[in-house]
Amino acid sequence: MGTSVELAELASMAAARLIDLLAADGWDAVKASVLSLWRTAHPERVEEELDDARAELIRAEQAGDAELAGLLAAEWQARIIRLLATRPDTVDELRALLVGDLRTLRASEQRITGSLTLEAHVSGGDAFLAGRDMNVSRGGQP
Repeated sequence: MGTSVELAELASMAAARLIDLLAADGWDAVKASVLSLWRTAHPERVEEELDDARAELIRAEQAGDAELAGLLAAEWQARIIRLLATRPDTVDELRALLVGDLRTLRASEQRITGSLTLEAHVSGGDAFLAGRDMNVSRGGQP
């Protein structure tokens, strides 16, 4: 087990990524792995709490409330820290989860909410606008 600072950083990273994925379309694929961390500590209660957090986050995103994600991340960071304190054997499992499931969810599986307005006024040149990733090549060179 690492130092308390290392564990706090690990919990912070895990909680932030968890909240990022909570409202993602691919959440169901990750949920079982997250719940496995709590397999001996009331996983049914944690599942219900994750479902509640997901519903809250989706409602907040639809209402334009960006603050809730930070609050949920802090709440889940505290839960993860408590889990690591009571079950030190989960540290390696959490690290593996961060490297595996929580990092490999493709960006295309994540749900993006909100609106975007792009406007360009060009005279004698080119304009490139994108709401997501864009690659522009000129003369065969990216």
